[in-house]
Amino acid sequence: MTDRSPRLLPWTAPGGKPCYLFTDDDGGFLSRYADEVEALQLGMGLGLLEHARVLIDDPAADARQLRFLSVQLSAALRDAVRVAQARGAGVSAQVEQGERMAYAKATGEPFARALVRHEVP
Repeated sequence: MTDRSPRLLPWTAPGGKPCYLFTDDDGGFLSRYADEVEALQLGMGLGLLEHARVLIDDPAADARQLRFLSVQLSAALRDAVRVAQARGAGVSAQVEQGERMAYAKATGEPFARALVRHEVP
């Protein structure tokens, strides 16, 4: 068995705990299924964004519809972040965010402004 990192799966265990796959076979059944679930989640998120654009532009949309949309967008964003983390993008983003938070704390600069900085001392 090679020394590989576990794969974060696109679903959680009961209680919201992360699920990981330890395997040497990227083409195995569970790996392929996880790929399909990720693709489905991202596709649903894209469809939801289109629906959101239409609903937001509709002056007749009421608070109940917008609240429901918010819940669905939140779930889609959670899924997209999970996919990014599983693919490794989330790790460097978390490190960078931590550096920016430390910079904001050290300088007293608002965190939002520190987030848009291009350099972290």
